[in-house]
Amino acid sequence: MRERFNPPVHEHRDRFDEQQRTAVERIVGQDLDEASGKGKPLSSRARQTQRSVESYLKGGVRPRWMERVGDIDAGIARERRQLARAYRALQREYGHDGEKFAERWRTVAHGWPVAELNELIEQHNEWYPIERDLALNPRTGEYVRVAGRSYRRPVLGPAWVLEHFPLPSREAP
Repeated sequence: MRERFNPPVHEHRDRFDEQQRTAVERIVGQDLDEASGKGKPLSSRARQTQRSVESYLKGGVRPRWMERVGDIDAGIARERRQLARAYRALQREYGHDGEKFAERWRTVAHGWPVAELNELIEQHNEWYPIERDLALNPRTGEYVRVAGRSYRRPVLGPAWVLEHFPLPSREAP
């Protein structure tokens, strides 16, 4: 007579538990390799970090201050390129007449349209320290410097234009 093989009771229970698990539980169980107990343990930081929908969404989006700084830097670079083209064009046109060039360049500098970019710069100067949660210096009441320099961006205007694209110096006769 042949003996029937009867698996131990715990094997039946394991198969039953496997059938009752959801597909996600089965996939996660395979990834963790529960049978052998292998898998990387969570770091202490991961164990202590609060998990929430808000932090998940916040983690995948660039903060507004970062987007704004990028927009400001790109805007300043664009204005410099356009001003350089205008400066060279006036030099070609009035290169022989320094006074006429200076007069025309002052007019260009005073009329250069930078209001939209200046509004963005003013928003940055007002909100950046709050958005970055910068510390205050208790003695001065000023926000601390970022990497040794001020977080503030200069507002563009005629003085900025003339600083970066100066008028030709007058040569003494």
